[in-house]
Amino acid sequence: MGNKYSRRDALKTMVIGSGALSIGGVVSSFAAINFIDKNEAEKNSQKINHSVCRWCFQDIPLDNFAQQCAALGIRAIDLLKPSEWKTVEKYGLVCSMATDDFADVKNGFNNTENHEILQKNYKGLIDKASEHHIKNVIVFSGNRRGIDEKSGIKNCIAGLRPLLSYAENKNVNLVMELLNSKVDYPDYMCDNTEWGIALAEELDAPNFKLLFDIYHMQVMEGDIIATIKKHHKHINHFHTAGVPNRNEINDTQELNYAAIMKTIIETGFEGYVAHEFIPTYRNKMAGLQEVIQICNV
Repeated sequence: MGNKYSRRDALKTMVIGSGALSIGGVVSSFAAINFIDKNEAEKNSQKINHSVCRWCFQDIPLDNFAQQCAALGIRAIDLLKPSEWKTVEKYGLVCSMATDDFADVKNGFNNTENHEILQKNYKGLIDKASEHHIKNVIVFSGNRRGIDEKSGIKNCIAGLRPLLSYAENKNVNLVMELLNSKVDYPDYMCDNTEWGIALAEELDAPNFKLLFDIYHMQVMEGDIIATIKKHHKHINHFHTAGVPNRNEINDTQELNYAAIMKTIIETGFEGYVAHEFIPTYRNKMAGLQEVIQICNV
C-alpha cells in the first residue's frame, strides 16, 4: 500500500481489482445488506471477538455501518473518536480502540518535546474512555527523526509512565501500535516486535500492551505465527489485512489467516481482532462478511 492510504483519508473511490466479486451493477454501500442471513450473528464463531476499523469504511454513514456490523456478528468498531461512541452503542457495539484527532503517528512519546501536550490530551481521552467503559486507548511511538533505539525507549518510558498510573486507576489500557516503516509509515520507531516488547518489559505495567498489526509486521519481519506464540502476553489487540496490498484477506494474498486465527485462539487471547483492510469489492460489506468467515475457525 502506498502512503496515499491513511486512517485520516476518506476512501472516496475504489479501484475494482481482479480479485473483486462479480456483482451485477454497483451496489450502494449506503443500502442495507440484504444478503445477510438474519441469524448470521448467531452462526458466527464466538472464538474470535470481531471488530472492524472505521476508517476503512468511512464513506458509509456510521449509524448505517454500525447497524450492518451488528447484523454480521461484529461486536465492536475500532479507532472511533469520542463523538462517535454513542452512535455505535445504540446497536450493542463498543469502541474497541479509542482515539482522537490529536493522536499522531509521527509525533509520539519517543520525543520528550511532545510529552506535555500528549499527557494533557491523553488524560482527557482516558477520562472519556473510562466513562464509556472503553478499555483500550491507542498510543504511538512517533517517528525516529534521528533518535536512536535506546533513547526512544527511554523517552517513551518517561512520557508514558505517569499516564499509565493515571489510566490504571480508570481501568484503561494504553496500547501502542506496531506499524511498518518500509511502505506505509516511513521512519516510524515502533516498527518491529522486539522494540515494542523491549518497551513493554521496561515499563512493566499491567495496562501497557501492544497492538499487533499482522499486515504491518508481515511487511517488516514475517514469522507471524511464531512471533504471536512467543510474545502473546504483551499483545491485547490485533489488526488484519491482506499482504502485500492491504486488501481483503482472501486467496489473492500471501498470509494464511485461518492458521493465524487458530494460533491466536490457542494462546487464550480474549481481546478483539479488528479488520483493517482497504475494500476492493463493489459491495464492501460483502468483503467484510467474507473476512469474518475466513477468520471464524
